[in-house]
Amino acid sequence: MTLISLIEACADQLTKAGVSFGHGTTNARDEAVWLVLWRLGLPLDTQLDGDASLADTAVPADQEALVQALVAERIRSRKPAAYLTHEAWLQGFSFYVDERTIVPRSLIAELLVEGGIDYFLHAATHKVLDLCTGNGSLAVIAASVYPDVTITASDLSLDALAVAAINLQKHGLQDRITLVASDGLAAPELASQGPFDLILCNPPYVNRQSMADLPPEYRAEPAMALDGNIGGGSDGMDFVRDLLQGVAAHLNPQGVLVLEIGNERPYFEAAFPSLEVIWLETSAGEDQVLLLTRETLNS
Repeated sequence: MTLISLIEACADQLTKAGVSFGHGTTNARDEAVWLVLWRLGLPLDTQLDGDASLADTAVPADQEALVQALVAERIRSRKPAAYLTHEAWLQGFSFYVDERTIVPRSLIAELLVEGGIDYFLHAATHKVLDLCTGNGSLAVIAASVYPDVTITASDLSLDALAVAAINLQKHGLQDRITLVASDGLAAPELASQGPFDLILCNPPYVNRQSMADLPPEYRAEPAMALDGNIGGGSDGMDFVRDLLQGVAAHLNPQGVLVLEIGNERPYFEAAFPSLEVIWLETSAGEDQVLLLTRETLNS
């Protein structure tokens, strides 16, 4: 079987199995390309469409069997592909990932890399907090985009922080990023590290009904990183409510909070009807990520 025919066969299997995407790919063919190239040890940015000779290369039977086993495991387990490969890519950055943390996919990464929040920063921006850091991806990307800043990355999950530590080591950023265990902003260490010029936060925000409707791939991720109803609510805004009550005290006078709320804008606006926010444009639209200034938070 040729490489391209193997990819097409795997894509067909994924489609027929009805697996869900959203953890680095959005369709069966892209997922098949990822799994096949990774299993065969080929670069994930291999351009098959532009290299007919590579696409038509015969895949040895033993290698084909390994690919088929990986795709079968993807279908059987319904785990995101990143949990099977232990690698996820976000805005061109490679990260280690496993079941201890969600697969990184925050739109805030896009804003960092493309300069979408630069207008709201200033020359004195030196301290950044990545709240709910998960595997540390936003902290790593922020450190790479802003080489003059120091970053604190915090999470309630010690398991997630262990994964983040792997990624700090992977990118050589142990000296610029400090990991802190904290339930939201509660840890005293956050107060001593701040106040901050920029706080990034991709918190748990999924509402109760959406949590109940999640496909298996999302249920394979730690629920505490997704479920926004930890305080007994149903609109997904429990963590965000607590955050907005105290975050201003952790910001410098010109500081800003960049907050991702995904598809929950209606719930956010219902919870905070009088709050003046700035919606930031991303590839997913202008209703997924918002920005709040310290001045607005104090008003």
